Amino acid sequence: MEEQNQVSLPTKYDPTAIEQGRYDWWVQGKFFEAANDKTKEPFTVVIPPPNVTGKLHLGHAWDTTLQDIITRVKRMQGYDVLWLPGMDHAGIATQSKVEGKLREQGTSRYDLGREKFLEKAWEWKSEYADFIRAQWEKLGLGLDYSRERFTLDDGLSEAVREVFVTLYEKGLIYRGEYIINWDPATKTALSDIEVIYEDVQGAFYHMSYPLADGSGHIEIATTRPETMLGDTAIAVHPEDERYQHLIGKKAILPIVGREIEIVGDDYVDMEFGSGAVKITPAHDPNDFEIGNRHNLERILVMNEDGTMNDNAGKYAGMDRFDARKQLVKDLQAEGILFKIEDHMHSVGHSERSGAVVEPYLSTQWFVNMQPLSDAAIDLQKGDDKVNFVPDRFEKTYLNWMENIRDWCISRQLWWGHRIPAWYHKETGEVYVGRQEPSDRENWVQDEDVLDTWFSSALWPFSTMGWPDENSEDFKRYFPNDVLVTGYDIIFFWVSRMIFQSIEFTERRPFKDVLIHGLVRDADGRKMSKSLGNGVDPMDVIDKYGADSLRYFLSTGSTPGQDLRFQWEKVESTWNFANKIWNASRFALMNMGDLKYEDIDLTGEKSVADQWILTRLNETIEQVTKNVDKYEFGEAGRHLYNFIWDEFCDWYIEMAKLPLYGEDEAAKHTTRSILAYVLDQTMRMLHPFMPFITEEIWQALPTKGESITVAAWPQFREEFHNEQAAAEMDRLVSIIRSVRNIRAEVDTPMSKQIKLMIKATDKDIEAELDRNRTYLERFCNPSELTIDVDLQAPDKAMSSVVTGAELYLPLEGLINIDEEIARLQKEREKLDKEVERVQKKLANEGFTNKAPAHVVEEERAKEKDYVEKRAKVEARIVELKQ
Repeated sequence: MEEQNQVSLPTKYDPTAIEQGRYDWWVQGKFFEAANDKTKEPFTVVIPPPNVTGKLHLGHAWDTTLQDIITRVKRMQGYDVLWLPGMDHAGIATQSKVEGKLREQGTSRYDLGREKFLEKAWEWKSEYADFIRAQWEKLGLGLDYSRERFTLDDGLSEAVREVFVTLYEKGLIYRGEYIINWDPATKTALSDIEVIYEDVQGAFYHMSYPLADGSGHIEIATTRPETMLGDTAIAVHPEDERYQHLIGKKAILPIVGREIEIVGDDYVDMEFGSGAVKITPAHDPNDFEIGNRHNLERILVMNEDGTMNDNAGKYAGMDRFDARKQLVKDLQAEGILFKIEDHMHSVGHSERSGAVVEPYLSTQWFVNMQPLSDAAIDLQKGDDKVNFVPDRFEKTYLNWMENIRDWCISRQLWWGHRIPAWYHKETGEVYVGRQEPSDRENWVQDEDVLDTWFSSALWPFSTMGWPDENSEDFKRYFPNDVLVTGYDIIFFWVSRMIFQSIEFTERRPFKDVLIHGLVRDADGRKMSKSLGNGVDPMDVIDKYGADSLRYFLSTGSTPGQDLRFQWEKVESTWNFANKIWNASRFALMNMGDLKYEDIDLTGEKSVADQWILTRLNETIEQVTKNVDKYEFGEAGRHLYNFIWDEFCDWYIEMAKLPLYGEDEAAKHTTRSILAYVLDQTMRMLHPFMPFITEEIWQALPTKGESITVAAWPQFREEFHNEQAAAEMDRLVSIIRSVRNIRAEVDTPMSKQIKLMIKATDKDIEAELDRNRTYLERFCNPSELTIDVDLQAPDKAMSSVVTGAELYLPLEGLINIDEEIARLQKEREKLDKEVERVQKKLANEGFTNKAPAHVVEEERAKEKDYVEKRAKVEARIVELKQ
């Protein structure tokens, strides 16, 4: 709409009603689409792609709300904003969900076969992608759907193949037999960071292995006795005098009866346990390394599902933990196991299935991380480094990168990017390529898929059209400007995006990383199904509206900190929205037929008019500064104080005088200021509360189609008047003081009282006299005296404000002893303030280092407090006479 006419708002603020249909209107209007407008500077954010495993939780709502605030502000500031949406295929997580659904239907992926199973997975993806988009809509997220991506779409698949093949050709991807983390429940490898360690009550099993020559025994201890069936050696420290004579000899492996070698290796800790260690190269990463050094056989004794295999002899087919129990009984019966000692130890569990992870010998694909991590660490030493906000998280990131291990990237799944490697059926030759081999019938493709994080690590640039470096979006919108994410995935995702971006684009993937915490319950506990303390963001929206949820989430914490969800805080935000609605409704009802072109801010302004424009300027300055620093809590605080305290509680009340008066010029100026201030305020509030602000803005006499593309407010020097602000502050102080005194002596506002004001000097006397109308309207005096030479009356309530003393002679209503006690309390309070500020000014560290204007402010405070205290003391003396 071009020039809007005045439109009234409904009586009641109903978030459901105003949010209904608005999002569709925004999307259809293409307000969120990046325009590729070369006259504007680009600004890019890519959404951390949610997994298509379920519906979004409060953490997603928080994360995306922060992104929406950033992109809405930048769009209003004139940037060509791209906020790119998308979702992650989430390999293990999604496959587990689909397999669970199949089990309920009495079938399995093996019954269906790979092709049919993948059809079911794509059906799941389609269903949950619709859920996620509906939730994005409900939250009001300004996403560019014309560029939506999925980590398994054709473009991203091409990028994944390009990266895999390139790294392979550089020798940075290799295939080898190593001990990996194995999840027996999902039957797939896990990377180190997909393993969650928990302290578990277990046991140390102490055993004696007989020496082959019959000369005695050697004692060892283990927490996993079932793996002893795969032992191929016993290791001792070469300098351990107890065992030096045994190195090179053999021991008999109990139960199995196989001879195993006793080797000397520096890895063994002589001080721990017996100083002798059983070596199982196929079931322990450290044993694997020792096995390599001593050319030991690797004997795998388990199947992929955690059952024992044929190498386990009579225990074959048993579950690993059942086998442990039976083996312990058998070893005790043979006298081999002589002691079981309780032992609390850290046990790895699969992040996805919760199963105890098994260190397992397996042939997998790995990324050689050292060269990639070195480049990522070097990046942080230059000017083009990734800026972490808060910066303490850079240390967390660097610590991870400096201690990184090679990344196991193959997964034994069907849902995901299939590894672009083929094996020749006859020769066993390995071919890795972007395309399948030409003589396809002689080759078989690797069955495994890549770790989900392999594709999401490319997200900042693969979504822009890379590997086509001539792609318009890649050239214009990469690198991204900011990534918003939780501290819990710095290792999983942030680090991998950085090293892959450096390797393939030679640039950082994003300029800033804004780190937030986790949403916890009101008691600070992590939200979980087991605790039953989770909160569905859609339920919050149904009750209080998206704007209330968004404002609470974005202003309830500082960067990097966790956020406690409290229903009462969301309700108080709803009250704030209600206050905004009612104030806007009042303003609109009193604007008459004011149109955009009628707005005139050049007329004679009252002190209230000048004050609110000055306060607006200051709020614009503070909100802009804090939003640019990602300090949304601070920005929200300034907005809240301005809207609730200054605009609603004071300016609107004072605006009623000219609005209900006879002076048409003053009336027009007040209407114009109301329209202007509301318009500018709604623009600042819009990124936080998009729905209510668009609704109000559409009803205001504004120019433009939507607030989403309205210009961000600017500080306007011509509207800044410090003198008027100081005058208004004094009036507000006087009115508040009078109201407080009335409350103390239980005198209602409706009852007139005598009010006497002693001004500090003639200028303040003239100023207060100019503004008598406000004092008469808001203090309701029967008689108002303003005089610099005023004599303090006997028996009066009093108050001291900056530049003036107030007296309310209230004969019959005041108890002099109580008033003296009140003044003594006020003096004590002022004593503390004087002491605090004088102590600060006496500190040379402060006076020498603080900016001059800050020191001057403290000196001005000292002068003010000392003057107020002197007046209070004088009044106490008067009352005591």
